[in-house]
Amino acid sequence: MSDNRKPPTMADIARLAGVSLMTVSRAFKPDSLISRETRETILKTAEDIGYVFDSTASNFRSQKSDFVAVTIPAISNPNFADTVGGLADVLAARGLQILLGYTNYHMQNEERLIEQFLRRKPQAIVVTGGKHTDRARKLLKNAHMPVIETWDAPSEPIGNYVGFSNAGAVRQMVDHFVMAGYRRIAFIGGDVGRDTRGSDRRMGFVASMLAHGLDATRLIAAGPPPISALEGAAAMARLLEAYPDTEAVICVSDQSAFGALTECQRRGLTPPADIAVGGFGNFEIGAVSNPRLTTIDPSSRMIGEKTAALILDILDGGPGANVEITPALIVRESSR
Repeated sequence: MSDNRKPPTMADIARLAGVSLMTVSRAFKPDSLISRETRETILKTAEDIGYVFDSTASNFRSQKSDFVAVTIPAISNPNFADTVGGLADVLAARGLQILLGYTNYHMQNEERLIEQFLRRKPQAIVVTGGKHTDRARKLLKNAHMPVIETWDAPSEPIGNYVGFSNAGAVRQMVDHFVMAGYRRIAFIGGDVGRDTRGSDRRMGFVASMLAHGLDATRLIAAGPPPISALEGAAAMARLLEAYPDTEAVICVSDQSAFGALTECQRRGLTPPADIAVGGFGNFEIGAVSNPRLTTIDPSSRMIGEKTAALILDILDGGPGANVEITPALIVRESSR
């Protein structure tokens, strides 16, 4: 049997609390001028009857919302989870929440989400990366709200960015490997296409290898993003078959690097004595793998915290600014 009972309304609260409908409406606005006692009575009555404040109509009237819209390419990626966590924690102190959109590394999905978000009038929009469809860029430029691009340092930011050069970050790893004496170095992942940040890492690898006067053609595609450990292992197998004399390999992510490590072990190879392995992201799995993984730490949570602080500053009338994050090389047991 269906339940045809109507949900409680503000009129019900007003009748039970003995106040006007306008007073009830004001009680749900923290900056309204009503007494503390009256507000507490109204909110207690609302709780008793199970009333849930409908912010949609209020937002429509005020042209303001209580959320920040965020797009991320992968829900399972610990880096993006850390970024969203840092963002949410800082925004929560101001009563702002996160509305999260998942793009699965498709720019067309991002474009569609941006359009849907703008209809809901968020306080700000945060997007992952600095590359978008032409229409998405146009939507964001005309949004009249803070727009923050993260995990990248675009040459022509739409609003502001909080991020770094992915190509530059990988150059740190190449430089470290070369200084450690490795010469025949390969790269796994970063196929040109959906994962633009992965593609930038691959380009950074190529540019840095060429700058050192070394062969930059040992490039192994690992499939569409996000690259799993299973795909990393399969790519490592292809690398070892195609270039058995490889001395070191840099992977587009720690997850794919973990798969590469396990494939080496299956083949009787001991990193780093037989081959060095490096990753990207400073995932927890890299800190507990055997051997522990050399990686690049992009300061994922800091990206979220700095993004939130920037949004709040702009909402308070600040001018906004680009925030450069400096990824750190973490050398562990998988390389010398």
